[in-house]
Amino acid sequence: MSRLEKVHVKKGDQVLVLSGKDRGKKGKVLRSFPAEGKVLVEGINMVKKHTRRKQRVEGGIQDQPAPMVSSNLMVICPACKAPTRLGRMQLKDGTRVRACKKCGENIDK
Repeated sequence: MSRLEKVHVKKGDQVLVLSGKDRGKKGKVLRSFPAEGKVLVEGINMVKKHTRRKQRVEGGIQDQPAPMVSSNLMVICPACKAPTRLGRMQLKDGTRVRACKKCGENIDK
């Protein structure tokens, strides 16, 4: 039984890749896998998938994104457009949201 990892990025976040073959590229998070501590990012960590021809699907070799470790990603703040670390901020109604460490803006809008 694996323990649940904490993933700092969420679906829909814009991220920057910090290390690996796609270092420096930006992409949008498509899906999160907290149990493995991995994230699926659009256009990043592409692998070849060999598929067999089916009734409605064309066969051949297709490119598709593979999950990558979330610690290799940094969130891009939508307000200041810079890669940043995330902090926590409490709103007046008592809910806690993620905040940009550089500009202090709320990321979970």
